Amino acid sequence: MSSAVSVEPAASPLPVPPCTVVHKFGGTSVADADRYRHVARLLLQRPERMQVTVVSAMKGVTDGLIDLARMAAAGSPQWRDAWHALRARHRGAAASLLGEHSGASVEWLDARFDELAELLAALAVIGGLPDDVLDRVQGLGEVCSAHLLGHHFLAIGEDCAVLDAREVLVVEHGELGVNVDWETSAARLQAWRQRHPQTRVVATGFIARDGRGRITTLGRNGSDYSGAIFAALFDADELQIWTDVDGVLSADPRLVPEAVQLDALSYDEACELAYFGAKVVHPQTMSPAIQRGLPILIRNTFQPDHPGTRITAERSVRGPIKGLTLSAELAVLNLEGTGLIGVPGTAERVFSALRQAHVSVVMISQGSSEHSICCVVRGNEAVRGRDALLQAFAHELAVAQVQRVQLTTGVSVLAAVGDGMAGQPGVAARLFESLGRAQVNILAIAQGSSERNISVAIDSGDATRALRAAHAGFWLSPQTFAVGVIGPGNVGAALLDQLQAEQGPLLGKANIDLRLRAVASRGGMYLAPRALQGKWRTALQEGREANDLDRFTAHLLSAHLPHAVVIDCSGSAEVAERYAGWLAAGIHVVTPNKQAGSGPLERYQRIRAAATASGARFRYEATVGAGLPVITTLRDLVDTGDEVLSIEGIFSGTLAWLFNRFDGSQPFSALVEQARGMGYTEPDPRDDLSGIDVARKLVILAREAGRALSLEQVQVQSLVPEALRGGSVEAFMQRLADNDAALLQQLRQASERGAVLRYVAALTPQGASVGLVEVPLDHAFANLKLTDNVVQFRTRRYCDNPLVVQGPGAGPDVTAAGVFADLLRVAAGEGARL
Repeated sequence: MSSAVSVEPAASPLPVPPCTVVHKFGGTSVADADRYRHVARLLLQRPERMQVTVVSAMKGVTDGLIDLARMAAAGSPQWRDAWHALRARHRGAAASLLGEHSGASVEWLDARFDELAELLAALAVIGGLPDDVLDRVQGLGEVCSAHLLGHHFLAIGEDCAVLDAREVLVVEHGELGVNVDWETSAARLQAWRQRHPQTRVVATGFIARDGRGRITTLGRNGSDYSGAIFAALFDADELQIWTDVDGVLSADPRLVPEAVQLDALSYDEACELAYFGAKVVHPQTMSPAIQRGLPILIRNTFQPDHPGTRITAERSVRGPIKGLTLSAELAVLNLEGTGLIGVPGTAERVFSALRQAHVSVVMISQGSSEHSICCVVRGNEAVRGRDALLQAFAHELAVAQVQRVQLTTGVSVLAAVGDGMAGQPGVAARLFESLGRAQVNILAIAQGSSERNISVAIDSGDATRALRAAHAGFWLSPQTFAVGVIGPGNVGAALLDQLQAEQGPLLGKANIDLRLRAVASRGGMYLAPRALQGKWRTALQEGREANDLDRFTAHLLSAHLPHAVVIDCSGSAEVAERYAGWLAAGIHVVTPNKQAGSGPLERYQRIRAAATASGARFRYEATVGAGLPVITTLRDLVDTGDEVLSIEGIFSGTLAWLFNRFDGSQPFSALVEQARGMGYTEPDPRDDLSGIDVARKLVILAREAGRALSLEQVQVQSLVPEALRGGSVEAFMQRLADNDAALLQQLRQASERGAVLRYVAALTPQGASVGLVEVPLDHAFANLKLTDNVVQFRTRRYCDNPLVVQGPGAGPDVTAAGVFADLLRVAAGEGARL
């Protein structure tokens, strides 16, 4: 007899918690008593066996202490009021946090603040503020903060030691920053640990002593650096820096709301982003971590369950760019001259002069011709830098070997950072293309040989738009458009409804964010603060203000979105007159308005020239054939080198319907009355019957084919008798039957010849005409469905068998769809993934 033995699968091993973790909390995380309690609860839930917590001063305290010292040194008696306020804030935090255990801590705080008051009184007497005294004053906030958190742990029964970093850390200040005396600091920490063996330690950030025992600080962001130093000294497995954000973002969310959180960064990426101002870890903080391969986690105190961003030596290449940063308040210094070419040591002289003037160089750019060298410097040091270069190159300027030292202020630097760009072609091209499409001019360019960073200097006025355009260009956020619609009539209303219905799907599927920011009608306009959501009709009715297309335009641009587009559904010549200006400003124009394409030739040429010069798109597919691809087809023929011999077509859905139904069984005037009742005609049917609208469409196609045709050159046969062209619509409708007999006679004559009547537009080498013609029964124009439009292109390639485009050519929904398609073509041209 045998027995079966079942073997249970081995359980997955649980992750082993790190042995030692150093946590660093910034001022926002310990802003008041409630925040200290929150931090304590968070730390108590952590699994590590050894826990070191480095704290900053309460939010705003360091700045307050610095202001106190400066006021006292300046002899201002107001320092006493500010001192009382700071002491009261700390006493209040202690009382609230420690409750019945607060007595000793309040006495301790009073003693510290009494010492501070004595120091400030001395400053008021001497009337100066030595650096070592300022260091002593501004570090008090961290000392108090560590005391409060440490004693809160003791008050709730948790064993804890408070470490004043001045007992352990020894540093020296050098030209490249703060240098840690690792050997001395480690020995002092070892001695301190023998006296304080607790597994929970709260330490002060920011402060230390120098080699002579004087109190000093680690500089701004010094608490982060303290965290990294203590992580190294405690031989920690991990450093966790707790802030008020979920981690490192791909861009500043205040400028790019669509910025995404980054799961992981390499040390190199984090250093590059931090150097150019991203809210990451200060580059100095990286140094101890890099040397020891110590992982750094950036986490959110207010969302402790969020995994945050992990910074390690490991490179995670997902896309070429991880993030973009923007540094403002900079300037460009440019040294230029023929005498610089081939002369060794020029760059050294430039940097030596700037160094002696204590000017920090942010970015360097030099062309291979050596004709010029430019540096980006901080704005508050720019004039000093320029004067230093003028002095250093005074001789060369005097003998014209150097032509100029030029200073350009109001500059920002945009930096694109990512390990993935190394060795990958096209990254710089994508950045420059994104900026070009957003109408951003580049002043200087720099890229290191590591290919981890591309930096461009730009005008600060373009900075936000540039950042958003680049962010979208690398698909870190959607391609975002500020959209303004003019003319919410039949077509415009249908378009607005379509836009709002498709906003969500387009954002999800194609990464296109169409933000409707402005709508203008005959009665007024509505300017949305961010983007118009929901019922646009209600917003336009309730929030309407007087029309002002200058304000309309300024509002579109004020959001600094990467792209702006005006959609003109108005039919107004006055609005069409603005197209050239919009396009020149980089604003795309999409329209079914025929005024621009068929109006004065000089205006049309200005519009096309503006679009060519700026790169902005001018799209007008719906001006001919509503949603049919008429202009797109013609453009493709011309762009591929075909020669257009002739164009014929039926371009009016109204006239197509009338002559499809006009078979003699009922008078033509009755058909017009019927079409008007069905909404097929304009409110005044003469607008359709005059043929001018058809002529305009023919002019648009002629110009697209390369013919400089004007509306006045088109021979137009109007179906409105001359006697009826004036007067009211009602009078016209009453007398339209007067022309029925003549049209019936034409129909019968055509029938006798085996033909039908159609209202046809024709462009031939001999000229352009619009009018009523006879077409054989087997002709494409004779076999249309009711309101169909049709166009026939006869070209060198399509000579014997012309290319025909046919389909519904009228109706608000169809026309609006054509406009919408043009808008999506613009988006595709700007890099959207359609």
